[in-house]
Amino acid sequence: MNIAAAANETLAHNSNLLVYSAMAVYTLAFLAHMAEWVFGSRSKVGRTAAALTAQSTASATVSVKSRQGGGTAVLERPEVVTKSLAGSRDVPDGPGAAGDTEKGDLYGRIAISLTVLAWALHVGGVLTRALSVQRAPWGNMYEFSTTFAAVAVGLYLLLLVLGKKVRWIGLPLVTTVLLDLGLAVSVLYTASDQLVPALHSYWLWIHVSCAIISGAALYLGAVSTLLFLFRDSYESKLADPAGKQPGAFASSVLERLPSAASLDKFAYRVNATVFPLWTFTIIAGAIWAEAAWGRYWGWDPKEVWAFITWVAYACYLHARATAGWKGRKAAYLGLIGFACYLFNYYGVNIFVTGLHSYAGV
Repeated sequence: MNIAAAANETLAHNSNLLVYSAMAVYTLAFLAHMAEWVFGSRSKVGRTAAALTAQSTASATVSVKSRQGGGTAVLERPEVVTKSLAGSRDVPDGPGAAGDTEKGDLYGRIAISLTVLAWALHVGGVLTRALSVQRAPWGNMYEFSTTFAAVAVGLYLLLLVLGKKVRWIGLPLVTTVLLDLGLAVSVLYTASDQLVPALHSYWLWIHVSCAIISGAALYLGAVSTLLFLFRDSYESKLADPAGKQPGAFASSVLERLPSAASLDKFAYRVNATVFPLWTFTIIAGAIWAEAAWGRYWGWDPKEVWAFITWVAYACYLHARATAGWKGRKAAYLGLIGFACYLFNYYGVNIFVTGLHSYAGV
């Protein structure tokens, strides 16, 4: 074995160690997020809404007394709410939307710190893998999965840095990242190796990187959409006192989430923002296909399902702009779109034979 091969093997080994180390720290972050959800107190948003509601009640009492004594009435102060779409409910965000102070915030800050550390180790593993193979670190399903998870966590941390109140997504994110990495290292793992000549192109950097970024963003939108469905159902039950009320466990979980309106808006903004990038991903893939195989489009299974995913999200965005298709109906379309993305990745790569199959798992 020559020196270069030995160095590459060492880098590949170090990459594996970094990924396993990241998984260990992600596990600690998962436990910290769980502690925040179990022991956390109300956020600044929730406390402010409750305080102003109490002030409104007190003001109403003083107002009645003032009128009885001939004084000037006191105006009630409005409750702080998250403004929703026309025709839907206006309710305060739960404490998971902000996580500002007191007991729960301690666990939340620990969870975020551990997530940052795990992400740093994770990115180190991805970059070390790239050095070991001397190419883009997404040439097979193992590399794509590890890079995808790193980008998803990176987008989440970026939103936090930008001041977005998205800490509520930390628990489902870390949970799914652990599942993704566990599947990658146990089932999808492929030793460091070079790719077939057709994949040696700068389009590998452009096309696949766009697919990873798009998928990571669509994942965040899908999580928000799924939580929207649960939260919307919960709020509907609360709005109907005569109907069946949520159980204690459901209330303890769902009351910590942002309102259904906030979750719906977040999902829509994410999906609408990333849709042009997914469109470019398909166009870039077609250009690369012409360079590699001599045609832009050949109805290969991967191409077909990429297009089906695009159509599903196009229908979702159109539904959001159509009066009768907001809310739950549009949410179902959004989840169908992400399910198509997942099938395009797992189903097509593993169970369907096509021109993309030579990359291996």
